[in-house]
Amino acid sequence: MFTIDLVLKTTPIPLSVERKEESAAQALYRELLAAVAQTPAQMIELTCEKQPEKKVAVLSSEIVGIQLSQKGAAGSSGRAPGFFAQLLEQS
Repeated sequence: MFTIDLVLKTTPIPLSVERKEESAAQALYRELLAAVAQTPAQMIELTCEKQPEKKVAVLSSEIVGIQLSQKGAAGSSGRAPGFFAQLLEQS
C-alpha cells in the first residue's frame, strides 16, 4: 500500500490517500505536481482506494507539499509517518 500525503497551507495535519499499486501512486503524485504548477488554481477531488466512499476536494493553490511513501515501511518500523519522520529519528 502506498500513501500520498498532502500538506496544506495553515493546516498542521496532512491529508492522506492510499493507492494499492505503486504505478497508481506515482501517477497520482505526478498529477498533483502538475496541478500545483498550473495557473489558475484548480479543484482536485481525491478518493482513497482503502475507503472509496470517502472523498476530499482540495484547491491546488493550497497545497504546499506532497509526499509519496510506502505505507508498510513506516508502520512496521514504528516511525512517525510524514515529512518529519527523519527529524524524529535523529533526536
